[in-house]
Formats: sequence, structure tokens, C-alpha cells
Amino acid sequence: MRNHPLKNALFGLTLISLVTFVPWLRAARPAPDSTEEERRVEKAILVFQEIAGLADEGIPESLLKKAHGIAIIPGVVKAAYGIGGEYGRGVLLVQDKGVWSNPSFITLAGGSLGWQIGIQRSDLVLVFKTGQSIDNIAEGKITLGADASVAAGPVGRGAQANTDLDLKAEIYAYSRAKGLFIGISVKGAAIQIDAEANERFYRDDEITARRIFTRPDLEGRPVADRLRKILAEYLRSDYTI
Repeated sequence: MRNHPLKNALFGLTLISLVTFVPWLRAARPAPDSTEEERRVEKAILVFQEIAGLADEGIPESLLKKAHGIAIIPGVVKAAYGIGGEYGRGVLLVQDKGVWSNPSFITLAGGSLGWQIGIQRSDLVLVFKTGQSIDNIAEGKITLGADASVAAGPVGRGAQANTDLDLKAEIYAYSRAKGLFIGISVKGAAIQIDAEANERFYRDDEITARRIFTRPDLEGRPVADRLRKILAEYLRSDYTI
């Protein structure tokens, strides 16, 4: 049976199209989804960018410049009826002479944030005034209000932190309520290192929080570098989102 010239031509065009199109499909395939830890850092970035956008209600620059560290815990879930309880996962970074460390992953559990009865989600930011509290977290965990004094933080980017509060409080706490970040009293909640998340993020089974905090050159992920950059830029007067 003789092959038909037109059929042969159509077959050839189809084959060429497939050879050309299939690699394009592979190239156009979306990149693998980001890891859970990368998403946690992305959420922390969003929370801090919202703080930066609040000229009158943001964290004072003077407070953050003198801070030893900052914890950003997006989406803390609180369930309360008589006795309250919270749970959240976030990141903790330390500052040394204007240079921010890579983020260590942390968890927050227990205690009471003073919200109303019910189930709520809120973003929590903690500014650490002393290195001792961060050292204690790196070694195990701390309970806010028991192992470290905590107070509602002053608000307003241009505001100056009260001298008396500087001497008494180790940690200043902020929570987002109705789009604004306000100082809030936090007591009884425990913060500890999320070692498994650190191991996954840094691809190192022996990574420690102390190494993360003391090695700014530690190889991390682009999203971690972006968070560090945003924190550094916030302290500049020309900061823009």
C-alpha cells in the first residue's frame, strides 16, 4: 500500500510540533511550591511591612535601633473561655550593630494575651531589649512575664521609648487589632526554638539557634535575606514599602 504524500506531510508537521511543544511545556511547568518554612518567613515579611506602613502606629525607630532582637509571629490563634490559650509559629532574629541575623524559627504556646472570649487570630510582634532573653530562648525556652518581664510597647514610628520602661521591661509586645498595631500585655506564653523547622530550612541536621544568630553569612534562602533587608531599611528615614 503506497503512502499518501499529504498524510506523510501532516504526520511530519505533527511530529515536529510535538518535539517543539513538549519541552516548552516542561519549561513552563510551575516551580515546586515553597516550603512551609519559607511561607512562614513570607508571612513575617508581610506583617512587618504592614508595621512599616503605619507612620503613626508603628514600632518606634528608637526602640528597634536599640533592640537585641525581634520576634514576628503571624496568625497567633487564641481560644478562650474562662481560661485562655494561644498557639503560633514565627521567626526570631537578633541584631548586632545594625546587622540582622538569619531567622530562627520559634513557637509560642499557652498563656493569655488579654483578648476577648472566643476564637481569634492576630499577629504578634515582640521586641527584645536585652540579649539575656534571647540567650534563654536559644538554650531552651522562656515564659513571658515569668522568665522575662514584658510590657505593652509604645507606638508611633517617631515616638521615643519611655526611659522608665526601658529600665524595667525586657520585652515590648505589639499585636495587630483592626488593621493597627497596638501595645499589648502578654503573660504566660512560652516561646521556644522550633528545631525541626530550622533543620529543614537550613538543610542541616545539626544547626542550632545560636549558630543562626551568630553567623550572618550563614547560607539560607533568598526569602530570609529579604526579611533581613527589610528590617535594616526600616531604620532608615527614607524607608518605603
